[in-house]
Amino acid sequence: MVNRVRTYLVILLTISCTFSYAQDKINWMTFEELDTQLAKQPKKVLLYFHADWCVYCKKMDRKVFTNPELIKLMNKNYYAVSFDAESETEVRFGNKTYVNTQVGSSRTPLHQIAQILATREGEFVAPTLVILDQEFKIYARYFEYMTSDELIKILN
Repeated sequence: MVNRVRTYLVILLTISCTFSYAQDKINWMTFEELDTQLAKQPKKVLLYFHADWCVYCKKMDRKVFTNPELIKLMNKNYYAVSFDAESETEVRFGNKTYVNTQVGSSRTPLHQIAQILATREGEFVAPTLVILDQEFKIYARYFEYMTSDELIKILN
């Protein structure tokens, strides 16, 4: 009887920990979802522009955006959008449609929304983080890899 109770407790604890761990991630959303959420409740926004070829972007995904303290801070105080700057997906945001007009050209195919928000002196720099205030005005832009501690300091 005691062994059976222990077994059930271990199973329940394992399921509970697994469920809790699975929810410990940033609530990334699309631009369309962001548009809807901003209309319902204004909140600060973090836009994360990345590319498949970017080593530092992959490192941020692995090392920074998995930090439990950062996850809690972002999910509580920010809407977060992660966007591939070379995406071919049409984006509807703020009653406008944005596309990647450079697909098939000899240039790196940079999406219109990335051209507007994630370029420095006309060039895309990956990773790019754009922080917007509650009125959706650009508060800051960072064109570099950041550690979780650096990002937490900025977001606080």
